[in-house]
Amino acid sequence: MDVVDFRAGGYRFIKGVFQYSAGVASLTGFQIVRVRLQRLLPLAEGLQFAEQTIKAIGRPPTAFCACELRSPAPFTDEGFKAFNKVYVGTLDRWGLLDGDINPVARSNVCPAIDPPSEPSLYAFSYTVPTDTAGASFVIAGGGEVPEGKDNYRDHIVQFRNISPEGLREKARYVHEAMEARMRALGFGWQDTTATQLYTVHDIHPFIRDEIVARGAARSGLTWQFCRPPIVDVEYEMDCRRITAEVIR
Repeated sequence: MDVVDFRAGGYRFIKGVFQYSAGVASLTGFQIVRVRLQRLLPLAEGLQFAEQTIKAIGRPPTAFCACELRSPAPFTDEGFKAFNKVYVGTLDRWGLLDGDINPVARSNVCPAIDPPSEPSLYAFSYTVPTDTAGASFVIAGGGEVPEGKDNYRDHIVQFRNISPEGLREKARYVHEAMEARMRALGFGWQDTTATQLYTVHDIHPFIRDEIVARGAARSGLTWQFCRPPIVDVEYEMDCRRITAEVIR
């Protein structure tokens, strides 16, 4: 995995696909702050709020390093590409893109109950200067399918197998992907302050061996009853180390 310094934002990132990076970590002299919204904001309004929040403390829009989105329902491959072009347009306006290289980490999932009527912002993160030692990081959401392929459907692990055995294999793939991303930034489960899991399926048959025993629940586990953003992807996770979080 290629890790690139993005000094204009005060963080480094794992190169991913054009719509997001695989994860970010603060550079020396910076820390990441996470803001969770009490009420979902439609995406355009939410990104405007994030921009205003960041500028209000004297930071440039390039300090924006991660976001968590909520969408009405899983996308088809074509629908996901169309959505991403609109989303990435705002990041380009903020000066975050370098061609097809996007430094911002992202999760985008779909609540199975009471979903929003349109893609919306749930939380966002940005960097601020700090004298505190130790880096913070955000790992982007990842499901049981490799990224960067020409389509998702043909590469989903245990495609449409939601038996306990199939879900275990899906989960194992996701957990190993999270570990690889953290390792690329120099971290592991022992460094996390939060882990979020997104699925509508029963995780109890494997939660002990595949989640807790790995150390993925060292700070507890937040299980959100959401589907991943692509049709037929069933299991997604993200994680982070952030010591400054606020609710707005």
